[in-house]
Amino acid sequence: MYSDPIADMLTRIRNGYMAKKEFVIVPHSKMKAAIANVLVEEGYLKAVTVKEENNKKDLEIALQYINGKPAITRVVRISKAGRQVYKNKKSLPYVLSGLGKSIISTSQGIMTANQARKKSLGGEVVCNVW
Repeated sequence: MYSDPIADMLTRIRNGYMAKKEFVIVPHSKMKAAIANVLVEEGYLKAVTVKEENNKKDLEIALQYINGKPAITRVVRISKAGRQVYKNKKSLPYVLSGLGKSIISTSQGIMTANQARKKSLGGEVVCNVW
């Protein structure tokens, strides 16, 4: 059993890229699916599908490669199980001067920091991706 399922998902994605896998399987949750969908929208992942087998749902995450190199160079979990990091709309982080993305959990759902700024929302900083 793991204490931080989001960190587990991000680690599986990172390990999948290092092993040059085509896709990775992670246990399903609404938050993990929302984070994966944001990564698909931003071009870091190819696709996310929900597989159900024996009343157990899993997310099948297809990894994106650009010219044979992983689309994700690094992914860092910011809010952890023991320490949540919240930012207001004025202090949302910029990752690598805008080259990376910060994923935020807001009252209107999971989105990037840029989308949250446009909607004037703050929230919990889930992770940074570049």
